[in-house]
Amino acid sequence: MNGELSFLQLVLDASPLVQLVMASLLLASVLSWTAIFERSRTLRRAAREAEEFEERFWSGVDLGDLYRGLERRREDLTGMAAVFHAGFREFARLKETAGMDPMAVIEGTRRAMRVAMSREMDSLEQYLSFLATVGSTSPYVGLFGTVWGIMNSFHALGNVKQATLNLVAPGIAEALIATAMGLFAAIPAVVAYNKFADRVQRLEGRYEDFAEEFANILQRQVHLLGGEG
Repeated sequence: MNGELSFLQLVLDASPLVQLVMASLLLASVLSWTAIFERSRTLRRAAREAEEFEERFWSGVDLGDLYRGLERRREDLTGMAAVFHAGFREFARLKETAGMDPMAVIEGTRRAMRVAMSREMDSLEQYLSFLATVGSTSPYVGLFGTVWGIMNSFHALGNVKQATLNLVAPGIAEALIATAMGLFAAIPAVVAYNKFADRVQRLEGRYEDFAEEFANILQRQVHLLGGEG
């Protein structure tokens, strides 16, 4: 085994600063993978719940019954159900206001749904900024460790009369490990960020389309009630 460079030994023999760089990159990688798994489950569940709610909404169910069913568990509502609940609640409140203009009722309903959508988007986008930060900064952090390790290797050469590969190889190897760890942390974070950002954008478009269609349904109801009056 003599002469072979052990990965663990290279890490243990690295300078304190390079060890700190490696530790920070390892921590960033662990946290980013935790965020990746968590966001994957959350976005998958959000897409499934949106599909189930849309199927129920367009099944011809009475909107009042649907709202009352959601009202019983309003603290746990998320996604499209939360948008519908916020819109219908505001619609029912404004509709009972004496002298309220029908268009003002619809506009108030749209505002309530936009607020609910904004909250849902904030929830869905959680950890995405962290993944973007890890993806963009980890290669540079690793490169800093690499530069520092190579500087130490060349500095050590100045203290010997004859330079050999055995003298510089460990320092250069530990430096390259820092670069590799930076890429190991960055690549999954960048891939996951792009994938999740696309899924969030698709869900946002789905919520917006639903909110607009729901507002149109309520607008027709308002006009029918106004015509009957």
